[in-house]
Amino acid sequence: METGRLPNTVHTSRPWRIREIAGDFKLEDVWGLPASGTAEEFDEVVDWLASARAGDTDSTATRVLWAVRDLLGKWFGLGRIAAAQESPGRLTIPGTTETSLAQRLPDDLRGSAAGVAFTSLPFVSLYRTDDEFAAEISNETVHGVLHLAWVDQGDGCHQAQMAVYVKPRGLLGTAYMALIKPFRYGIVYPAMLRRVEREWSARPVPVASGEHLP
Repeated sequence: METGRLPNTVHTSRPWRIREIAGDFKLEDVWGLPASGTAEEFDEVVDWLASARAGDTDSTATRVLWAVRDLLGKWFGLGRIAAAQESPGRLTIPGTTETSLAQRLPDDLRGSAAGVAFTSLPFVSLYRTDDEFAAEISNETVHGVLHLAWVDQGDGCHQAQMAVYVKPRGLLGTAYMALIKPFRYGIVYPAMLRRVEREWSARPVPVASGEHLP
């Protein structure tokens, strides 16, 4: 199981539905998460993501970054990070007249993630399949997509992969994404990977049919 930052081709080489929907977005990066299991356990990965809380980490540096970002958002009207949303907001997707990628969803994906609501992070669910989940975020700097995939590794084992798609809002958005990149790669994502590994390893493991607990 390969974890950490992965080449973008690991994501683009597969026919994920998000590529049809966010084809005009930039694929910012792809990450292998230290979470693996059976096909049925994808529900647990999605539920974990939706219940994650901003700044809830063992990394002091990450908590400080979350707090600073929220403070800047308050001062400059950039929107908060640590606040759940019910809709993407009033801003249109850069270069379009749409306010949400939900307007692009094909009929078979509409309403597929209706039961997934984020409790803290400012994402709004887009769609969900047996091996994909996508959510979007919209603020004054960027319209972005968080894509979670449950990748078949063979022999009945799947691994979680996360991809980030973005469309910056003009020069401000482009500058903001460039500014935060070193912090994302050096602090935020390593802390997230440690947390995923710790919490996924501590989850109750289902007993396969025909097996018995000692």
